[in-house]
Amino acid sequence: MALEWVVLGYAAAAEAIMVILLTMPGLDGLRKGLVGVTRNLLKPFLSIVPLCLFLLMDIYWKYETMPSCDGDSCTPSEHLRHQKSMMKSQRNALLIAAALVFYWILYSVTHLVVKIEQLNQRIERLKSKD
Repeated sequence: MALEWVVLGYAAAAEAIMVILLTMPGLDGLRKGLVGVTRNLLKPFLSIVPLCLFLLMDIYWKYETMPSCDGDSCTPSEHLRHQKSMMKSQRNALLIAAALVFYWILYSVTHLVVKIEQLNQRIERLKSKD
């Protein structure tokens, strides 16, 4: 299951980098090419949503089937393993949330940048008519 988390981490990092590059001021020349690349990558990145849902169900299943470690029923090593498992599950849940939020932000920012470009072109056409 580690490969899925690596793929999700790299996808979230790629989304974050694209959002940063799209919103960074002063990159107007690079932005046109980046918008085209981002628009083409939005559909493949949509596969992150079902992957996140699958991984979220996996976390839930592991949590529900995990043996409880209450009081004196566990040895210290079992208690430590239980705590490590809980921390990994929480970390993975944060990664899922980050990937989904970055996808949503990337989609929204790309849509807004395209809309701004269209409005700027419209303004230029109206100015050239006058």
